Amino acid sequence: MLDVDARRSARKPDTGPPLDFQSHLAALDARGLLLRIDRPINKDTELHPLVRWQFQGGLREDQRRAFLFTNVIDSSGRRYDIPVAVGALAASPQIYAVGMGRPVEEIEAAWGRAIASPIPPILVTAPPCQAVAITGEELRGTGKGLARLPVPISTPGFDAAPYLTATLCVTRDPETGIQNMGTYRAALKATDRLAVRMASRIGGAGGYLHWKTYNRRGEPMPCAIVIGCAPVAMFTGGMKLPIDLDEVAVAGGLAGAPIRMAKALTVDLNVPADAEIVIEGIIPPKERGRHGLRADFARYYSPETLRPVIDVQAITYRRANRACSRRWPWSRCS
Repeated sequence: MLDVDARRSARKPDTGPPLDFQSHLAALDARGLLLRIDRPINKDTELHPLVRWQFQGGLREDQRRAFLFTNVIDSSGRRYDIPVAVGALAASPQIYAVGMGRPVEEIEAAWGRAIASPIPPILVTAPPCQAVAITGEELRGTGKGLARLPVPISTPGFDAAPYLTATLCVTRDPETGIQNMGTYRAALKATDRLAVRMASRIGGAGGYLHWKTYNRRGEPMPCAIVIGCAPVAMFTGGMKLPIDLDEVAVAGGLAGAPIRMAKALTVDLNVPADAEIVIEGIIPPKERGRHGLRADFARYYSPETLRPVIDVQAITYRRANRACSRRWPWSRCS
C-alpha cells in the first residue's frame, strides 16, 4: 500500500459509490430515501421499534426509508450529541443500490468483477477517523468510553444488552498477514469491554478462525470495530468471500478506486481512514464473556453463550463537519 497524506476527507465522486458514510447519507437524502427524526427518541425503548414498523407494517420495499435520529436520549434522560442512522445500508434495494453507486440490475455483475479484479487499498496518514481519540482513564467509569456512544437496544424487553450491529470487525491472520473484515454483533459489557459473536458460517467466520489461531499460539488478538464507512466496504463484511482474500481490496474493486486505509492507533491493524468511529482493542487468549439473549434477524432468540471479549484500548472518531453539523455531525450506522 502507498503512503499518502489524508488531511482532507475522502474525495466525493460525481458518479460511482460514495466513499464515506457522510457522502452516502447525503446521497440518500438527495433521493428522498432518508427520513430525519429531530424530536427526542429513546434509544432503549423506541428507536429500533420505530424503524421495524416499516418492515412489519405492510409497506412495499420501495416505500422503506433509512432513518436518521438526531436527538437521541436514553431511559435515564441522558441526551447524546451523536446521531444514530438505522437502515441506511440495505433497508431496500434502492438504498443498497445508492451505496453501490449503480442500478439494482447491475449489482450482481459488479460483485463478480470486484471479486475477480480487486484493487488494493492505499495507506494514508492523518486520517479523519482519528481526529479525536479516547484512551486510558477516559475509557473507564460512568458515562465514559463506550457509554458515550448511543448504542440502541434492538428489541426492548428481550435483549440482554445494547448491541453494536452494523459493524465491520477487522482482524488479521498472524501467519499470513491477510486482514479480514466481518460483520459481527457486539454486546456492551462495560465502558471498556465488548463480547463479540464471530460466527456466520460453518466452521466460523474469518475473525473466528483468526481467533482460533491466536489461541493456539497463546497470543492476544488485535481487533478493530469500524462503525460507519464507505458502504462498499461495509457490504463486504457480510459476504462469504475466500478467507485468503482481503475484503477491502474487493471493496476497492466495487468503488473502482483504492479504499483509503490508516494504521490504527493502538493495535497492528489497518482501518478505513474515513470511518465515523473506530473501536480498537485486544481479545485475550482463551477468555470468553457471556453473550445473549438477543432477538435474531430470523425471528428467533440467540441463547446465552460464551464468546470472545474485546478489552477496548481506544475509541477514535471524526470531528463534526461544520458545514453540515446541524444535519449529521457524525453518525452511527445500526
